[in-house]
Amino acid sequence: MIIVIKKIVCDTYDELCLTAADVFTEQLKKKPDSVLGLATGETALGLYDELISRYNAGKVDFSKAQSFNLDEYYPIDPEHRQSYVYYMKENFFDKVNLAKYQLPDGMATDPDAEGIRFDEEIDKAGGIDLIVLGIGHNGHIGFNEPAPSYYFGTHLEDLAESSITANSRFFEADEVQPTKALTMGMGTIFKAKKIIQLVSGAGKAEIVKRVSDGMIHTDIPTSLLHLHPDMTMIVDKKANGE
Repeated sequence: MIIVIKKIVCDTYDELCLTAADVFTEQLKKKPDSVLGLATGETALGLYDELISRYNAGKVDFSKAQSFNLDEYYPIDPEHRQSYVYYMKENFFDKVNLAKYQLPDGMATDPDAEGIRFDEEIDKAGGIDLIVLGIGHNGHIGFNEPAPSYYFGTHLEDLAESSITANSRFFEADEVQPTKALTMGMGTIFKAKKIIQLVSGAGKAEIVKRVSDGMIHTDIPTSLLHLHPDMTMIVDKKANGE
């Protein structure tokens, strides 16, 4: 059986962000107390900017919603400017009226126990209604790196060398860059009711091509997402190879 991939191709990155913001806006109108799954990274910034603009204009309300982030470096102080806590506060949390947010604890003394706790918190909230994902050049989602097998729940992951290299530009030369991260596992992600994946730029065209061939590639984590019953890729033309 060939898998038909649900994909929305936008002319530009700005249009991609508007399209993704429409999905979030509709979700919150339909269910104001939605549980949201959020990602970091450069691609998500335009989405958050658009949602902030809509919040300021009174077009979207987060006052009953809560969120869980996909991942966090480990170990890292939440006050560090490259922590995902810092990123989310700077780019979203401090600018909207989100009722509650949680990220994996990058300073947890027991990362295994932290993964269990984090998944339990998601379950207590009723599960994730809508999650937004990016994609790594090697096809990772969250920090689930290509591997022969994948963890189901939130766990501590050793980062691939390609991921460390890609993120090194965000750290100063004299800083110790984390080589591990706490990340939602494939099962945690798959339990979300709806998934959207944002992909932008010519640099992602090759991986988009590989995961758009109607096949499941077990060595490309993002390929497995096409087994989810409600998953949509939102890409711009550059990422789509046009």
